Amino acid sequence: MDLFYAALIFGLLTGFHCIGMCGPIAISLPLSDQNWTSKTLGGIIYNLGRVVTYSILGGLFGLVGQGLKIAGFQQALAIVVGSIMIASVFFPLLFNKMSKGSPLFSSVEKLKMKMGLLFGKKSNSALFAIGLLNGLLPCGPVYIALGLSLASGHFLLGSLYMAVFGLGTIPIMLSLSLLGNFISGPIRLKIRKIVPTFIVLMGLWFILKGLGLGIHLISPSDNRLHVEQEPVKELKNCCK
Repeated sequence: MDLFYAALIFGLLTGFHCIGMCGPIAISLPLSDQNWTSKTLGGIIYNLGRVVTYSILGGLFGLVGQGLKIAGFQQALAIVVGSIMIASVFFPLLFNKMSKGSPLFSSVEKLKMKMGLLFGKKSNSALFAIGLLNGLLPCGPVYIALGLSLASGHFLLGSLYMAVFGLGTIPIMLSLSLLGNFISGPIRLKIRKIVPTFIVLMGLWFILKGLGLGIHLISPSDNRLHVEQEPVKELKNCCK
C-alpha cells in the first residue's frame, strides 16, 4: 500500500508541473458549454483517457521489469531506472534542439496533429481520445513513474501504480479545465524548477542503490545477507 500512497502523492505534485506543460491542452479542451455538470463530466472523461494510457504503459514497463528480475538483473534494473529518470530531465532540451526531420520529432508532431483534429469535435469520445493521446506526450515526471513501474517487476503492480499516479494528477488538471489558469506565473516557474531537481536526486538514489556500495539506506550491499548467514553456519557446526 505504501507504493500506491507514494504514487498518489507523486501524482498530486506532478499535477502542479503539468500546469506549465499540459496546462494549455487542459484549458483549451472542447468541453460542452451547456451546463456545469456536462463541462465537469467532459473534463473527467479527458483525464480518464490519460489514466488509461498511463496504466497500459505501466503494465508494459512492469512486464519488462519482471523479465529483468527473473533473469537476475535486479541491480542493473535500478541503475537503468535511475538513468532514465536523469535523462528525462534533459530530454525536453534535447527534443527542442532535435532536427525537425528526426523520427522522434516527427512522431510527436503527428501525435499533436491528431490531437488538434479532435479539438474540433465537441463529444465525450473525442475528449477521451485526446486524453489517450495526451498520455503519450513526452513528460519528465511520467518517465519517473514509468521507471518505478519498471522497478516494480510486475505487470499488474506497474499498471496499478501508473493508474494511481494518473488519478493523482486529476485534481489540478480538472481545475485547469474548469477554472482556467488559476496559479500565477512566478509560482508555476518555481514549481518547474523544483520538479527537475527532485527527479535528478531520485535518479541518483536509484543508481547508487543499484551499485550496492555498502552505504546504509542509500546504497546497501547485497553481501549483507551472506555476512549475516555466516554466524548461523558456525553455530550449527558447534552444535554437532
